[in-house]
Amino acid sequence: MAEFNKGFKPDLLITDLHMPGMNGIEFIKCVRKLPTHKFMPILFLTTESHQEKRMEAKAAGASGWLVKPVQADALLQTLGVVLR
Repeated sequence: MAEFNKGFKPDLLITDLHMPGMNGIEFIKCVRKLPTHKFMPILFLTTESHQEKRMEAKAAGASGWLVKPVQADALLQTLGVVLR
């Protein structure tokens, strides 16, 4: 999170649900609190496929969700949607 507080502003954020220290949903909630990142597209790329986790991520501010393994064309299509 320190990099985001220093002005780091990517065009897109891709995160996983399962990460050390902070899960992806917690991470999205933290990022969304920053005014400069409120509307940045955030894509979940994870092995998790449970609908309740998907809804939780969406409520936290995820723009899209892909389940690994993902085909390149599906990733590109989803990126096209969330980057509009």
